[in-house]
Amino acid sequence: MSNDVREIVRERYGRAALRVLEGKERASCCGTGGGCGSADPITRDLYDAVTTATLPEAAVLASLGCGNPTALAELKEGDVVLDLGSGGGIDVLLSGRRVGPTGKAYGLDMSDEMLALARRNAAEAGATNVEFLKGYIERIPLPDDSVDVIISNCVINLSADKRTVLKEAFRVLKPGGRFAVSDVVIRGDVPPEVRRSMELWVGCVAGALEASDFERLLREVGFENPSIEPTRIYRVEDARSFLEEAGLDVDAFAQAVDGRIMAAFVRATKPAAARDAAGAPGAGVGAGAGAAAGAAGAAGAAGAAATSACCAPACCS
Repeated sequence: MSNDVREIVRERYGRAALRVLEGKERASCCGTGGGCGSADPITRDLYDAVTTATLPEAAVLASLGCGNPTALAELKEGDVVLDLGSGGGIDVLLSGRRVGPTGKAYGLDMSDEMLALARRNAAEAGATNVEFLKGYIERIPLPDDSVDVIISNCVINLSADKRTVLKEAFRVLKPGGRFAVSDVVIRGDVPPEVRRSMELWVGCVAGALEASDFERLLREVGFENPSIEPTRIYRVEDARSFLEEAGLDVDAFAQAVDGRIMAAFVRATKPAAARDAAGAPGAGVGAGAGAAAGAAGAAGAAGAAATSACCAPACCS
């Protein structure tokens, strides 16, 4: 992730965490004060009341994702799970419950504020099989072949170096491991003005991959059987809110993005006999990066976006 994008993401997601910590205000993908509320087209209605009933309130308020990866990832008792860009920790806490006491759920985030919030939420929830790490999703501080499942909630689109993110995901997954993330993806072309908007980049839209490019990158770094399943397609009225936040002409661009931006569940598998991108058996993409990764700092965070134009982790989580 280029430094300018990374710092903007860090600042705005950190600000979102502080709003939750200080006032129990819901983080949002739009508006400096979370003014979109439940109407936020990206983050609304992702978790049902039964799912969130026993979670700390702050974990729910800090959720900035575009999906619910834990509901679709088919986690099993004993799995080791890694959440890229774990934000306030909602998906890590849910994963911890699913994998049970013999499993482990890691969250990776680059924002000190989000990490503080997530650790507080874990303590409040009494979760003993979760751990939050500081680091970048482009350089994951875990060893090779150490994770059964990678999840993420609207964070990979925030990175300016998605190939490296996917290589790192491949590296840390065990052979046969599963990549199962929620993210914003594009189908077809969107106007260049939308792509150039930093507000929309931090808000999960401008940096989103075209669906076929996402599948191609997954294959190129070594994954098998990539698939993209739409979970929410954004229509004209949804687009209006994030175009306005970015200061773009709604009438000029809303129809051009209608139905082309969607939240989706992205799946892929690391081969049981893993090969790196060059075809070397057993190496894993990015082998040897484990030691370097251990020195690194933190992942794409779940937080708010442009002046809280969000997305992440959710808007993302």
